[in-house]
Parts: sequence; C-alpha cells; structure tokens
Amino acid sequence: MKIYTKTGDQGTTSLIGGTRVGKDDPRVNAYGTVDELTAFVAHLRDSMDGEENNLELYRNDLLNILEALMTVAALLATTEEASPKVPPLQPERITFLEKRIDEISAGLPPLTHFTIPGGHPLVSLSHICRTVCRRAERAAIAAGHGHPVCNDALVYLNRLSDYLYVLGRGLSEEFNVKEVYWMPER
Repeated sequence: MKIYTKTGDQGTTSLIGGTRVGKDDPRVNAYGTVDELTAFVAHLRDSMDGEENNLELYRNDLLNILEALMTVAALLATTEEASPKVPPLQPERITFLEKRIDEISAGLPPLTHFTIPGGHPLVSLSHICRTVCRRAERAAIAAGHGHPVCNDALVYLNRLSDYLYVLGRGLSEEFNVKEVYWMPER
C-alpha cells in the first residue's frame, strides 16, 4: 500500500465510505483534532517510561484511551451510509473513564479552587492533552451541526477531558508537586 495517493492534492479527502469532502470540512477538522489528541496522549504515555515512580496503571489507562480514540476518530470520519462498517464505541469505554476518575479522585485532596497547571513535565503534558481534548470535543460538536455525529463519541471526549484533568492532579500527588490554586484578584 502506498502512503501517498495524490488524490488529496486538490484539497479534498475521502471519508470512510468514499465520500470526498474538502479538507476544511468540519468532520475532517473533528477527526483531525482527535488524531492530534491521540498523538499527544501517546507522547504522555511514552514520557512516563523510565520514571522512578510506578506509573504502570496510568500507562495502562492511556493505552485503553488510545484504542478508544482510534474508534472515536473513525466514527467522526464516517458517513451515515458507511457507519455500519465502523464498530461502535463500546459503552464500557465511558464507564472505564468514570471508574478511573472516581478511583484517582478518591486519593486526592478535595478540590476547592481552580488549579494552575504545571509543577512537573508530566502534569503539564496531561493538561495539554486535556485542552486538546476539549478542542476535539468542540470540533465534534461543530461537525454535528451539519452531519450526524455519534453521541457516544461526544460523551467519551467530554469524559476524557475530565479524566485528563484528574490524571494531572494524580500525577501532582505522585510527584509531590504542590498544586497551585488560582486566586482571582479582587
């Protein structure tokens, strides 16, 4: 299989099912942003290698997330006619995130203020993933204004951004990083 086909040289691409659309189509923006998120999540996971702390549980979480993100991207790249060709996002993927959010949160101090990201490269990277996830969610919602979008994909992206926030807090705890609270000026 060749990597380049030259079919996109005029600014179009194919959705799953063969429909050609402009590369600026909202669906392309949505699945492209999920693709960007996938790359950042992979970078976060890879960056956990070699850490002295035992981050294997988080690494396993992120592998589960990477698999689900591939499905989310495929769902966003699929025309309504071709949707039976793409496997659905299993509801267990969403419940997995909810379970992990609850488990991680149980070991953290109660949240009383907004936190300012940072304190350790992995904490910052988890927040980069969170913000890209929020952008992917917004892009998917925008795509849904003109085309059918799988609701489970939207729910997954929403829950994933919550997970990534809690992951940042969990990593702060793991690395003994004091969370900095945002205290608005009055």
